[in-house]
Amino acid sequence: MADLEKLVDELSALTILEAAELKTKLEEKWGVTAAAAAPMMMAAAGAPAAAAEEAEEQTEFNVVLADVGPKKINVIKVVRALTNLGLKEAKDMVEGAPSTVLEAVNKESADDAKTKLEAEGAKVEIK
Repeated sequence: MADLEKLVDELSALTILEAAELKTKLEEKWGVTAAAAAPMMMAAAGAPAAAAEEAEEQTEFNVVLADVGPKKINVIKVVRALTNLGLKEAKDMVEGAPSTVLEAVNKESADDAKTKLEAEGAKVEIK
C-alpha cells in the first residue's frame, strides 16, 4: 500500500497545470471523466455566498421542537394551540421530537411560538 501522507504531500506540491495534466492522464487510464465534479465544485463555491444572502433576507422561519422537557402534556397542549392539530397528531409530533412545529412563519410568530413552548420547559430552535 502506498504511503498516503507522502502521496498527499506530493499532490499538494503540484502546480495547476500539472494537476490538470494528472487529471487528464487518470481519466484516460481509468476510463472515467471528472467533468461532473466541476459543476459540483462551482456550486459548492457559490453556496456560502448564497447562504449569506439568504440569512440577511430571511423572512420565513421554521419552529423546531428539539426536546420536549419534563412537561410533555403541557407541551402537547401548546402544540395543539399553535397548529390546530388533533390530540393524537400533536402527541405524535411531540413524541417524535425533534420535529418541525411551524413552517414558513414570520419572525414574530416564530418568536411567539418559541416563547410559549419554552415556558412549558421545551427546547426550541428557530431556523
